[in-house]
Amino acid sequence: METYYAVIFTSQRTEQDEEGYGKMAERIDALAQQQPGFLRAESVRNEEGKGITVSYWASLEAIQAWKEHAKHLIAQQLGKDKWYTAYNVEICQMLKAYSFKK
Repeated sequence: METYYAVIFTSQRTEQDEEGYGKMAERIDALAQQQPGFLRAESVRNEEGKGITVSYWASLEAIQAWKEHAKHLIAQQLGKDKWYTAYNVEICQMLKAYSFKK
């Protein structure tokens, strides 16, 4: 298996549903998919506003480039200013992966 990485982004949304969050999330997801080294992403959020997004990347350099992308930087700042009460980012190297599907 080739080495790849996961970025685990957990967040807590603000109580009020700030206008523009959904649209920005869609734009950022689409933009991330166009970045060199992007593999895939999965995201969920519960009714209390707790969310988790796991994105998979081919290299640490690709993750860093995405973190520093100008439009992503704007979204990050808006998240801090308007949309999140807290978030956490963890970056992991995939050591093993397997799945089951019926």
